[in-house]
Amino acid sequence: MKNITILGSTGSIGTQTLDVIRNYPKDFNIIALAAGTNVRLMAEQIREFHPEIAVMKDEEHAEALRNELGESILEEVRIIYGISGCIEAATAADTELVVAAMVGMIGLRPVTEAIRHNKDIALANKETLVCAGHIIMKLCREHGVRLLPVDSEHSAVFQCLHDVPGGPFENGVPVGHGDAGPVETIFLTASGGPFRHFSYDDLKNVSVDEALAHPNWSMGHKITIDSATMINKGLEIIEAMWLFDVPVEKIKVLIQPKSIIHSMVGFCDGAVLAQLGTPDMRVPIQYALMYPDRRLLDDKRLDFDTLSEITFEKPNTDVLRGIPIAIESVKTGGSMTTVMNAANEFAVEKFLQKRLPFLQIYGMIEYAMEQHTVIKDPTLDDISEVERWTYELLNARMSEVYL
Repeated sequence: MKNITILGSTGSIGTQTLDVIRNYPKDFNIIALAAGTNVRLMAEQIREFHPEIAVMKDEEHAEALRNELGESILEEVRIIYGISGCIEAATAADTELVVAAMVGMIGLRPVTEAIRHNKDIALANKETLVCAGHIIMKLCREHGVRLLPVDSEHSAVFQCLHDVPGGPFENGVPVGHGDAGPVETIFLTASGGPFRHFSYDDLKNVSVDEALAHPNWSMGHKITIDSATMINKGLEIIEAMWLFDVPVEKIKVLIQPKSIIHSMVGFCDGAVLAQLGTPDMRVPIQYALMYPDRRLLDDKRLDFDTLSEITFEKPNTDVLRGIPIAIESVKTGGSMTTVMNAANEFAVEKFLQKRLPFLQIYGMIEYAMEQHTVIKDPTLDDISEVERWTYELLNARMSEVYL
């Protein structure tokens, strides 16, 4: 039985992780759950999975959770809150695997501390590597921690790397063996989101509801907007660069509208391996939880008798500028990726609040990047300070331009 902590248990990845665990109750034991503000759902999860620790965003929601639960349950679970609570959950003595499913940079310090405590990580929080890949990968190597990708695209690449000599792990870290290694190209596929054929003029007045109408995947609001802007694919490029030890020049994005091919790896001998499947996040989640085993997942299968074609397109990076913005940030390096990521989080939040036009998500990111003086090798404290600086800068920008 594997002991697990889930950071972000009430979100899209967290609830699907619990779906997988629900199917194999004898294989997993929940040590800790951490959530944001969804008290009702957290209470339901506690009653079903009986964790030792439950974490909420702040003291107010922790107290609300205590009030929601009966006295008998409160004798079994310790309810704490905040970043310190998330770190305590991630480093709990009995935990073997931490599912990092929190959205945004809030997941960085709990993941870092979990690695320092020799916990394996099932990583769905791409911001952790985007902002601190240089720190995270070094720590994984030092502690021999396995970093198991949960994103469907990175899980697909990871599965394709099993034929790489010495792979897919080296000192706990999945690798492509750098610039001179056998991996020639990593092809990250994307559905293209709801706006892949839109012009610049078409995007000027798109609504929040239109941007949340993803054609294939059911995801949380933030990642769905990131998919619509293609920022999500830009973040995935940076994540893949760190995860698989390849330069950004070896990573290419292809639009695969039906989300059947989840990603591919091209090797130096001309062979290309692809991982295919239905668009169901439980597949990569289960693979990460049970690696290296494959177990039954009773769900819809690809029907090749009715699958007439698989098509590809080039991403429309002139209009949906998320990919080139992300590539610019990683080529600049240092703290610029943190600015790009923090500015995107800020702008997406304002768009979802209907306070910022869709296209100005890009504008806010580019403005913050233009104003930033890069720190070449940022520490965790530097990253936190750069995030604070970015939010402060953009709050002032909002006051000047949009209020």
